[in-house]
Amino acid sequence: MTLGIVSAAHVAAAALFILSLGGLSGQESAKRAVWYGITGMALAIIATVFGPDVGNWFIVLVMLAGGSVLGYFVANRVQMTEMPQLVAALHSFVGLAAVFIGFNAHIEEAHVASLDEASRSALTGFAALLAHKTPVELAIMKVEVFLGVFIGAVTFTGSVVAFGKLAGKVDGKAKKLPGGHLLNAGAAALSILLLILYCNGAGAWTLVLMTLLAFFIGYHLIMGIGGADMPVVVSMLNSYSGWAAAAIGFTLGNDLLIVTGALVGSSGAILSYIMCKAMNRSFISVILGGFGGSKGPAMEINGEQVEIDADGVAAALNEADSVVIVPGYGMAVAQAQAAVSELTRKLRAAGKTVRFAIHPVAGRLPGHMNVLLAEAKVPYDIVLEMDEINDDFPSTDVVIVIGSNDIVNPAAQEDPNSPIAGMPVLEVWKAKQVFVSKRGQGTGYSGIENPLFFKENTRMFYGDAKQSVSALVPLIS
Repeated sequence: MTLGIVSAAHVAAAALFILSLGGLSGQESAKRAVWYGITGMALAIIATVFGPDVGNWFIVLVMLAGGSVLGYFVANRVQMTEMPQLVAALHSFVGLAAVFIGFNAHIEEAHVASLDEASRSALTGFAALLAHKTPVELAIMKVEVFLGVFIGAVTFTGSVVAFGKLAGKVDGKAKKLPGGHLLNAGAAALSILLLILYCNGAGAWTLVLMTLLAFFIGYHLIMGIGGADMPVVVSMLNSYSGWAAAAIGFTLGNDLLIVTGALVGSSGAILSYIMCKAMNRSFISVILGGFGGSKGPAMEINGEQVEIDADGVAAALNEADSVVIVPGYGMAVAQAQAAVSELTRKLRAAGKTVRFAIHPVAGRLPGHMNVLLAEAKVPYDIVLEMDEINDDFPSTDVVIVIGSNDIVNPAAQEDPNSPIAGMPVLEVWKAKQVFVSKRGQGTGYSGIENPLFFKENTRMFYGDAKQSVSALVPLIS
C-alpha cells in the first residue's frame, strides 16, 4: 500500500470518526453513527497494517487475532450494568499503550543516535523517521514523548482506580493522603523539573521517575473523588486518554492518531464540562480531584419512610392523568428497563401521558439511562432531559423514581452542608404523589441521605425494581 493510499485512508477514517461523534448526539442517528465509527476504525487498522515499512507480520497478526477474540468475548459477556467499569478499563489500556510507545520511542531514538551515517541510511519505518530528524525536531519529540508518557501514566492508574470504584472493589468514598493537593502539586512540579532535565540529555532515569510520579498522581487524583461523581470521572479519563493518544501521534508522525486523539480529548473535555455544570462543580476542581466530600454536619431529617404495596401504586397510576418516570442506576442493576417499557406501553394505552425525566449524570456513565431505555424500545420523543421537564413536576399527578438517589435529592437545594449542595436536581417532590422503587432503606452508592424519602407525598415501594414494576403491569386498567 503506497503512502498516498494510506493518507487517503487516514482522511476517510478521520471524516468517519467526526460523523460518528456527530451522530451519537441524537438517539435516532446513534446506530448509524456507531457503524461510521466501526468503518473508520477498520480503515485505520487496514491502512496501518498494510502501510509502507510495516514489519513483524507474525506479531502483528497474533495481536490482531488476540485482540479481536478478546473484544468479542468481552462484548458478549459484559452486561449493560457493567459498561461504566468496562469503559474505565479500556481507558487504562489506552494510557498504558501511550506509556509503552513513549518508552519505545526513547529507546529507538537512543539506538539511532548510536549508528553511523551508513547504517542510518538503511533504516526503515519509525527508525528511518528518527534518522532524518533535525536536532530541533528531536528536541520537540522529547517533549512529545514526555507528555505522552505522563498523560498516559496518569490515565492508566486513574482508570484502574475508577474501575475499582465502579465495580465496588474499591471504597467509593473520597480518600486522600495527608497533604492532599500539595502532594499532587509537588509531584507535578517535580515532573516539570524532570522534563527540563530530560530535554537536556539527563537520560532515561528522568523518564522512569516521571512515570512513577504520574502513576501516583493518577491514583491519588481519582482516589480523592467521591463515588457520586463517577460520571464526571469517566468522561474526564476519556479526555485524558485522547490527549495521551494525540501526544503519541505527534511522536510517531501519525496524522490519524493525532486527529483521533484530539477528537476524543476535546469531546471528553466538553462532556466533562457538561457533567460539571449538571452537578454544579468547578471544572478545575474536577481536574485537580478531591471533590465529592461533605462540607459539614448534614441537615436533620424529620419523619419516617412510609411503605406502599403494588396495589396502592397501581391504584394511584390508574387515577392519574400524567406520569413521569425517573430512572437511575438501580434500574440498571435490576435490569428493569424492559418491565419499565411494558408499564409505559400499558399506561399510554390507558390514555395516560407518560414521560421520562433524565438527569445528565443519572447512572454511572453519561447517557447510561438513555441507552437502557433505547434498548427497551421506549419511544425517543417521551424521553426528556432535566431542563425540559423540571418545570412540569408541579402539574404532574404521579412520579415513579426507580433506583435514583442524588439526582432527586432535595438536600441539594435545602442543605448547604450536603455533599451535593447546589447541584441541579429533578424536583420530583413538587408532584402530587411520588413513589420510590428501592431495594431497601440504605443510602445507596454515594452514601448521601435523601429527605425525599421522608416527605408526606412520598411512598416507598420496596423490592427488586424488575419484580416491583412487573407486578404493576397487570394491575393497570
